[in-house]
Amino acid sequence: MPAIKPISDLRNYNEILKEVDRKGTIYLTRNGSGAYAIMTIREADEYERLKALHGLLSDLDRAKKRAESEGWIEEEDIDKVMGL
Repeated sequence: MPAIKPISDLRNYNEILKEVDRKGTIYLTRNGSGAYAIMTIREADEYERLKALHGLLSDLDRAKKRAESEGWIEEEDIDKVMGL
């Protein structure tokens, strides 16, 4: 279950940071609505890695669908275009 705290708890930021180290991401609310997330660098790096992976897989899926609808390019043609 995610840790959700009011932003006013940042008055005790050392305790919040200790909790991030123990439990992971903490979500901060302002007036009852989500406002911020505090996470470790390791979690942020993993998030960025997964976001990039999602983008790559989306691009590959889009390219596959286009190739299936428009036809695949032969390897020799690719070599010519690439100058190989």
